[in-house]
Amino acid sequence: MFFTVPVFVIILVLLVIKFSVKFVPQNRAFIVERFGKYQSTREAGINFLVPFIDRVAADRSLKEQAVDVPEQSAITRDNISLAVDGVLYFRVLDPKKATYGVEDYVFAVTQLAQTTMRSEIGKIELDKTFEERDMLNANIVSSINEASSPWGIQVLRYEIKDITPPASVMEAMEAQMKAERVKRAQILESEGDRQAAINRAEGDKQAIVLAAEAERSEQILKAEGEAQAILAVAEAQAAALKMIGEQANTEEGQKAIQLDLATKAIEAKQAIAKDSSVVLLPDNATDAASLVAQATTIINKLNSGQTA
Repeated sequence: MFFTVPVFVIILVLLVIKFSVKFVPQNRAFIVERFGKYQSTREAGINFLVPFIDRVAADRSLKEQAVDVPEQSAITRDNISLAVDGVLYFRVLDPKKATYGVEDYVFAVTQLAQTTMRSEIGKIELDKTFEERDMLNANIVSSINEASSPWGIQVLRYEIKDITPPASVMEAMEAQMKAERVKRAQILESEGDRQAAINRAEGDKQAIVLAAEAERSEQILKAEGEAQAILAVAEAQAAALKMIGEQANTEEGQKAIQLDLATKAIEAKQAIAKDSSVVLLPDNATDAASLVAQATTIINKLNSGQTA
């Protein structure tokens, strides 16, 4: 009773709907084959297939995928063996090529990344593997994309996770780094000593310059003081001589001059008499009046000469 014609028809319709209607999720693609041959690529949304004729041969993800590249040995240009591992990021651009171009595109692209990484590391020296990691990653991505284009795969980026040199190389690198640190410390210390010596020399130079400036200023002030003293003495002597000259033109001045000359003449003869036991004098030289007369005659001659 349950296997009547209407029931059979309903079951048949449900089976047809089940095998003919396919819902493709977002960022996925179905590869559809008809009689074992590629028929079409169905993208996200509702899709209809011919029941019992079409079938979904492959389900490909269009999302970006990350694959861990296992650690492997690579030899640098200077013959140093390294252990290198990384992470590969790629996505499927053409689901058809990813399905029919290669058996397992994930395995294929991983192996390609390993071989390309060994090849690129062999082109550079050990020191540059640490310094130029970005360039190394870019070269690996470019080489992989050239080889993986027939597979419908696009490599977005490759990141080297770790580079491990041998233990002997690590010890040598640590010794080199230690030597570099010691060298930098010595350079900094020598620069400090040099700067300190320069500062001391500059200080001594400034001290000498300041001392010389002080001595020069002292000498200038002393010279100016002496010059002012000489000028003051000269001015006083000039004033005294002027006063004496003015007084000498008077009658009283003439008498004072005669008295002064007579006094000086007597003092001079007394001095000569003390120094010598024999003194020769003219007959009238002992007369003070004659001495004064002689001195007066000389002064009159001088005055008459000045008047002329």
